[in-house]
Amino acid sequence: MSLVPVLRIGVWNAWIFMVLLFLLIMLSGLLPKDIGKRITPAKEAKKTRNMMLIVFFTLMIYSIFLPLKTEGIWFYAGLAVYILGLIISAAALFSIGATKPGDPFTTGIYRYSRHPISLGTLLSVIGVGIASASWLFLLLSAMMIVVSHILAISEERATAKKFGSVYNDYTAQTPRWIGLPKASKK
Repeated sequence: MSLVPVLRIGVWNAWIFMVLLFLLIMLSGLLPKDIGKRITPAKEAKKTRNMMLIVFFTLMIYSIFLPLKTEGIWFYAGLAVYILGLIISAAALFSIGATKPGDPFTTGIYRYSRHPISLGTLLSVIGVGIASASWLFLLLSAMMIVVSHILAISEERATAKKFGSVYNDYTAQTPRWIGLPKASKK
């Protein structure tokens, strides 16, 4: 990693990875319409969600000018993290699609993470930062992590209000970001 980023428009730049991630996120728009009602956070989270979009689109624009460093270990390590993130996000979309309308998302990959789409997206952008060996991209990714955490708390509050004890039991058993489910205390 160099202190001063090298910027140039090219075919083999980080935008390749970011476009694939963006397309995966856009696929969520093909899910049934009631899905949005189940995952939309409270109005208080609107500013946080807008901040997340600003950081994400800043990363998208920056990726157009950011060459990938394919000759070293950074690229392959970043590629592995990126692919893991895509797999987690895709698994979350399948879990959402398999959930009965009106129920909270608690099955599939949602057993291991309360926010797998955010987790997958964050892993993917971190992977792009590693693959391009860009400290600036990683710094922006860190900003996205902080904003995601704030947004996750807001989403959980809104979901707890909507689903009550069912969701509270779920949050007691399932880690916010990633981990094994805890044993039920029944």
